[in-house]
Amino acid sequence: MKFADFICREAIRADLTADDKEGVIREMVQTLLDAGKIKPDEQESIVKAILKREELGSTGIGRGVAVPHTKHPSVDQLVGTVAISREGVDFHSLDGEKVQLLFLLISPPDRPGDHLRALENISRQLRDDTFCRFLKRSKSADDIRQLLDEADNNQFGA
Repeated sequence: MKFADFICREAIRADLTADDKEGVIREMVQTLLDAGKIKPDEQESIVKAILKREELGSTGIGRGVAVPHTKHPSVDQLVGTVAISREGVDFHSLDGEKVQLLFLLISPPDRPGDHLRALENISRQLRDDTFCRFLKRSKSADDIRQLLDEADNNQFGA
């Protein structure tokens, strides 16, 4: 699975303004709403589902990265977005570091395979220090889109 298979290019943000975990999640879900990928009447339910997943254990996986995600019946296919927090956000990460790179995923409950393949792709790419460094330095959504395309084309070491 590639980023192009699930990342909504119109929802990518290089400059999150929220400064806490819930705010960041809300802001990222809003980008998917703005891009027409989720329904307005499902927005709050999706935010709550992601926050509930966070209660099970932080999706801050370390090295400045978090992958908030949930399964939700309002979506009929896997959808996600990418965002950068310049200041970093306390996500209660495993390593205690603030999170700057965020990948948010929402998948239908009946497609667990897609969900797992997307998480696998994200984690594989994020193991590449060069990819992470370039992503953190991205100045625009276009920069991020280009990096995701390069990752999809195996231009990094992952």
